[in-house]
Amino acid sequence: MNWNQLLSTKRTGQENNVPITHDRTQFQRDYDRLIFSSPFRRLQDKTQVFALPGSVFVHNRLTHSLEVACVGRSLGNNIATRLLKTEGIHPELVSEIGSVVAAACLAHDMGNPPFGHSGEDAIGHFFSKGDGLCFKSELTPSQWTDLTRFEGNANALRLLTHAFSGRRKGGFAMTYTTVASIVKYPYESGLVGMKKFGFFQSEVKTYQTIAQELGLKLLDEKKGVYARHPLVYLVEAADDICYQIMDIEDAHKLKILSFDETYALLTGFYHPIAEKLEFERINTVFEEVTDRNEQVAYLRAKVIGKLVNLCTDLFWNHQTDILNGEFKKGLVDHLSGIEAQAMLTCQTESFKRIYKHPTVVEIELAGFRILGTLLKEFAKAIVEPHDHYSKMLLPFIPEQYRVDEKASTYQKLQSVLDFISGMTDVYALDLYKKILGLGL
Repeated sequence: MNWNQLLSTKRTGQENNVPITHDRTQFQRDYDRLIFSSPFRRLQDKTQVFALPGSVFVHNRLTHSLEVACVGRSLGNNIATRLLKTEGIHPELVSEIGSVVAAACLAHDMGNPPFGHSGEDAIGHFFSKGDGLCFKSELTPSQWTDLTRFEGNANALRLLTHAFSGRRKGGFAMTYTTVASIVKYPYESGLVGMKKFGFFQSEVKTYQTIAQELGLKLLDEKKGVYARHPLVYLVEAADDICYQIMDIEDAHKLKILSFDETYALLTGFYHPIAEKLEFERINTVFEEVTDRNEQVAYLRAKVIGKLVNLCTDLFWNHQTDILNGEFKKGLVDHLSGIEAQAMLTCQTESFKRIYKHPTVVEIELAGFRILGTLLKEFAKAIVEPHDHYSKMLLPFIPEQYRVDEKASTYQKLQSVLDFISGMTDVYALDLYKKILGLGL
């Protein structure tokens, strides 16, 4: 793979259109297009980890995505600065790598359903073990896997590229490079041994077209497994850095972790002897800044800055393997020494103290019940549209998600998932109450 081909301004659904001259670069237009979109705004009411809303403001999907975009832009700009010193690379597009990564970071969670990652599990459970089992015989094995292992990453690709009813061809009409930069798992569902996947059966051809245009290496022709676009590693690193470190800060604000515990976790990224000067700087700042939350925010910023520099070096040092499609796992997984140990400690404590906290489990339980009910009612309604009860339910589905009565069962179920996965937590809860007649 080579950078001159990997960076393309061709847009989905507009392949034959003459490029429009604009003051903003094509990749900056991607970023702005996402910021002003309705699906992106709805992230403000989608759970990241902790329940929303609360007396203490913690991260939701929107604030998380904005922060990931900031970190991603830094990573992209760092790599662009180094690549610009390399001969034979088109400087105009390379200089915009920061904008590409930032845009992809904004979009990386847009396909996630309400109620955090438990929303994905709830959808999969409905089809694999719940009322949705009745549809299995009407779908191919791969289509069935799309539903039983519903994947937010694959749904993001669909959201960005699918032509929903009444909408333009190509979805958001994003550049090929930005779209490819969000696909962490560049292969379809149903592959043996693969826990996750990057696109549904409905988007296989879309991704193949993008991959061929960008020259993404086909690692396994029989299974259709491609190498990741190199910028995926930067998007993934930005996400890994933010959610891991920011979850620690949120846990401190919610008093799940004490200040001393939080301090130990964050300063664990610095060697007490080799980086003695860093501890002196920290102590100097703490003499002036006595607010505990601000002290934690300062430590968080320092750790993120350090991890950005380390991941930049890792990407650059492994660039050959990345371009050859031979690099395994994510950049954060290749940390070594004290930083690797500190990250592992944060992950372990987060799993024990944060992700299993009652407030987190409660929202997961609620998500299962709410999404399970909505899926049951709307799936039945869309496959039996002439039923009296179905006629009352179907108007709730916005026009953009509606499909023709002659559509396949797979297409009908996907339209329901498009509708439900795009909901905010509050809207899903309100609709759940209305359907059950609660509060009347």
